[in-house]
Amino acid sequence: MNNSIYRFARPANETVLNYAPDSDERAALQTELRKQSETVVDIPLIIGGKEIRTGDTGKVVMPHKHSHVLAVYHKAGSAEVASAIDAALEARKKWEALPWVERAAVMLRASELIAGKYRHIINAATMLGQSKNAYQAEIDSACEIIDFLRFNVHFASDIYAVQPASSSQAINRLEYRALEGFVYCVSPFNFTAIAGNLNASPVLMGNVTVWKPATTAVLSNYYLMKIFMEAGLPDGVINFVPGQGSVISDVVLNSKHLAGIHFTGSTRTFNSMWKTVGKNVEKYITYPKLVGETGGKDFVFAHQSADRDALLTALIRGSFEYQGQKCSAASRAYIPESIWADIKDDLVKRTDELKTGSPDIFSNFVNAVIDEKSFDSIMSYIDRAKKSPDAEIIAGGEGDKSVGYYVRPTVIVTTDPHFVTMEEEIFGPVLTVYVYKDSEYEETLALCDSSSPYALTGAIFAKCRYAIETAKCRLKYAAGNFYVNDKPTGAVVGQQPFGGARASGTNDKAGCHLNLLRWTSPRTIKETPTPPTDYSYPFLK
Repeated sequence: MNNSIYRFARPANETVLNYAPDSDERAALQTELRKQSETVVDIPLIIGGKEIRTGDTGKVVMPHKHSHVLAVYHKAGSAEVASAIDAALEARKKWEALPWVERAAVMLRASELIAGKYRHIINAATMLGQSKNAYQAEIDSACEIIDFLRFNVHFASDIYAVQPASSSQAINRLEYRALEGFVYCVSPFNFTAIAGNLNASPVLMGNVTVWKPATTAVLSNYYLMKIFMEAGLPDGVINFVPGQGSVISDVVLNSKHLAGIHFTGSTRTFNSMWKTVGKNVEKYITYPKLVGETGGKDFVFAHQSADRDALLTALIRGSFEYQGQKCSAASRAYIPESIWADIKDDLVKRTDELKTGSPDIFSNFVNAVIDEKSFDSIMSYIDRAKKSPDAEIIAGGEGDKSVGYYVRPTVIVTTDPHFVTMEEEIFGPVLTVYVYKDSEYEETLALCDSSSPYALTGAIFAKCRYAIETAKCRLKYAAGNFYVNDKPTGAVVGQQPFGGARASGTNDKAGCHLNLLRWTSPRTIKETPTPPTDYSYPFLK
């Protein structure tokens, strides 16, 4: 038996490839894009390592060309979900008992497969199936998931090394057990990396999962599942069950073996799950751990001392990269009158310059939103702004879903700080600006803090240190990730642990040790070398 105590060193973040013209990575990615565009993939369920085809199917289409079918996926029914739970519980017996270094080896092998053999495959699937441009795919489906896999192993080293003090009277230790049951992982469409990490983090700590991927991201998620299997993940440790959320959740949330939920998605869905778990709490063997990252109404707040060019860049990138379909995307801005007079025309000009179209044309900054439901919802907010006397659309405002689900990057200016697009999550390329008087900085900070139920990300732009410190204090609970002179998106694993509170989630910080701790159930063991043999104490004499 290998009884060494092993510690994995802190890794470096994966290098982001730039896909510049004439680069090798650009040529390889374009080749893969053509290949996947000419293929229709048949995607089965994977339960206990076995492929299962139910015959009840759905289609994966290109959001930017919705007539083009990329894949056909099989949907799980109640029987398949029950089978996935059984497979997970069976696999748990050996997986939890496996030395943690062996579990870590599987994760590190998966990271190397993504970094090399599968990099262009997973990026192309994300670009075509989720309509991301090359850079947005690279930082997500390549770099971020690689970082999650590598850094989690390092963080696990730190966790396992934390042990209580011992003495001559007691030998004390902590065992970081896996949860008693299975973890239900529900992943979103917008980040392939999140889908991978929702499973990888509990699995690394000895848990097993039932995974419901977003139906609009099934293609890239299927490749992730195949990568985990190729990396040596034993059968049944992760069970891949695409399908209708209500059908899957009905079985999962009623299982007595539910030990945790790892979720990224809408606040409404997570709230519904929480209520169901509460209603069913007496059914469960253990209290399930609920970890969720949900909605956001993220802000950029400018002080009169802000650098104008830096602010403009943050507004464009923070609001319109990946069509604003990031939980962290900037969707409301508070800008003082003096600055607004300087940047308004440039903001309109730069927004109108953004090219929109298919992600396989690399000059397109903006691509399609994910599906028709999302398109219709986003356009309904734009239409409300068009009809309101309290709002003016100064850039964009158009949409076209005839070929793909395209929404032009849109900037709204409102005179009402409580206008609907200042408070409600839109999840699209829509930025609303509220212009405030320079003299009302602190009052407007209070407005920013109180105007939304969410608290995920936010940014302050200022050169004045007093203004920055005031904003950090006044907005203490307004954002779980707070940025100074930078856009509120783009958290990096190991550098900016990610998560928010209020209606934005449980703030368990993916990308550091805190999230991994949630997937453990520690046990304290005390051993007494020379136990007492007389019940009496000296004070009794």
